[in-house]
Amino acid sequence: MLSNYDLSQRISKTQEAELLSAEQRRLVMLRLIDGGIFDGSGLLGPPICAIFEGWDASGKGGAIRRLVSPMDPRHVRVASIAAPTKAEKRHHFLSRFWPVLPGWGGMAVLDRSWYGRVLVERVEGFATEEQWRRAYDEIKAFERTLTDEGMVLIKFWMHISPEEQLRRFHAREKNLLKRWKLTDEDWRNRHKWAEYEDAVNEMLERTDTSFAPWTVVEAEDKRFARVKVLQTVTERMAKALLDQGLDVPPEAIPPSVAAERSAQESSSQASQALQ
Repeated sequence: MLSNYDLSQRISKTQEAELLSAEQRRLVMLRLIDGGIFDGSGLLGPPICAIFEGWDASGKGGAIRRLVSPMDPRHVRVASIAAPTKAEKRHHFLSRFWPVLPGWGGMAVLDRSWYGRVLVERVEGFATEEQWRRAYDEIKAFERTLTDEGMVLIKFWMHISPEEQLRRFHAREKNLLKRWKLTDEDWRNRHKWAEYEDAVNEMLERTDTSFAPWTVVEAEDKRFARVKVLQTVTERMAKALLDQGLDVPPEAIPPSVAAERSAQESSSQASQALQ
């Protein structure tokens, strides 16, 4: 439930700079390893796909910018998912996402995703009740197909309070360079906050799986959110590369992953000693 998350978490500007710098360096190294070009081995790692969903003005764009900016633009694809076209509506709702998905050794970042079927399409009535209720199982089957083939799906929900959203809306109104981000639809959606919150809670409950788990990002403080996003991505990437048996230098392994691997090895050695 979204109400269980602590939105009071904060970090300072100095902390953000230090933590982002460390994670971005790891990310670049992991990305090069995944693409088979770090050591020239040519061995490709798994497809990496990061999905961003969240409230309007929750900081998705800023988090994506910090995630992709340290990488060579040729090494990551960012796709902004808009409403389906008339032609796309003639096909199954998941069909339009295949072209933007990464292959082995590739990475993609999706700003919005197939979860629109159980969020905006559900709340705004663009999908029938039968369609959006059926979609939970369809999405899980789709994601299971992708992850069984090796893809690493990293799903983020950027969470803020309605009060913080209103504050950010007013700030955008006053900023000439950001005013374009605020639309009549954003204001209209605010009046349906409770309906959207119910939809998000059900989405998290029904599509949080062992193979494609959700990460809820407490985004009331943008600095905290950006760091959590980067840390989550580097952790998931490092685990995937290690699990595949690829050579990952110690400096590219996040401390949390290194500690987890060390504990697993100690447990395994202790178990063998008792046999």
